[in-house]
Amino acid sequence: MHVIDLGWDPFFEQQFEPYRTQGLSAMRIIRENRGNYVACGEHGEFICNLSGTFRFAARSNGKYPAVGDWVAASARPDEGKATIHALLPRKSAFVRKVAGQMTEEQVVAANIDTVFIVCGLDLEFNLRRIERYLSLAWESGAVPVILLNKADLCPEAEAETLKKEAEAIASGIAVHTLSAAQNFGLDGLNNYIQRGKTAAFLGSSGVGKSTIINALLGTERLKVNEVREVGSRGRHTTTFRELIVLPCGGLVIDTPGMRELQVWGDEAGLKQAFDDIDELATKCRFRDCGHQSEPGCAVQAAIRDGSLDPERLASFLKLKREFAYLADRKTMKASAIEKARWKAISKQAKNLKKRSR
Repeated sequence: MHVIDLGWDPFFEQQFEPYRTQGLSAMRIIRENRGNYVACGEHGEFICNLSGTFRFAARSNGKYPAVGDWVAASARPDEGKATIHALLPRKSAFVRKVAGQMTEEQVVAANIDTVFIVCGLDLEFNLRRIERYLSLAWESGAVPVILLNKADLCPEAEAETLKKEAEAIASGIAVHTLSAAQNFGLDGLNNYIQRGKTAAFLGSSGVGKSTIINALLGTERLKVNEVREVGSRGRHTTTFRELIVLPCGGLVIDTPGMRELQVWGDEAGLKQAFDDIDELATKCRFRDCGHQSEPGCAVQAAIRDGSLDPERLASFLKLKREFAYLADRKTMKASAIEKARWKAISKQAKNLKKRSR
């Protein structure tokens, strides 16, 4: 397969030039599961490991390869294996904070053109969750698109109402209603999934991401579990991230369902996801208005006159607090790392002084 068919373009060509002179090959990560990689290039697929130098230099999760990344690797065709020596700069990446208390980033999908935020038109429909995904999708550098799947499980009038609700919180973002199970509404995705372009499907378990990809493939390649009737909640069918080439030449990334989506980045994506509140905030009397009980708050005025949903404001303030908390944790971590570095330098200097005596 030619690298152009995998999404290679002049940007990556320029970034790869120094490695070409070293005799390395350009490959794209197509599968990743707990640090195990499969990459594809012009000479086929290879099971990959990371070089010792790479591991030493990659001091955070975000510096390790993710599905969709381009890498410079030395291939061993006879073994079907390769060693990754470098990670090419990313054009875009959907990133979240790792689960738990660690202040580390996790790259879910890299070098993507479109982020499909998939939500089920059943009991899984949740505007607040969509807002959270949108905040991180805008941070990614890719274009977000909302897919409301399972239209076959929802009366037409109700589906139309829910679509309007989604459109109301996603200004300027395309919202598509479809049913992957019934092969309905999938034609609307053709404008995004074109040859050499990459789209990532993101959403909770059971919303039908794998079912949509199977429908686009025209075959049951990805395993799909039945959703439990009680609570309409799905199980984690997809257990690893994978990049798949569609018959049309487009590329899609299937991801496991995310039960926990903690924020990462700054507030740029938050402002885009809540552009209506950001616009209202410019009319507040105080520049640092917290939009709660301050006098002259244009946001609270919008709530009183009914033009802004109070639940949307509550969602915005919650995410804003999470971003602020993340920023504090990053500062604390950077300070601790710097302190440890100087401690190591001081210890080394003392050891050298002892030896010189």
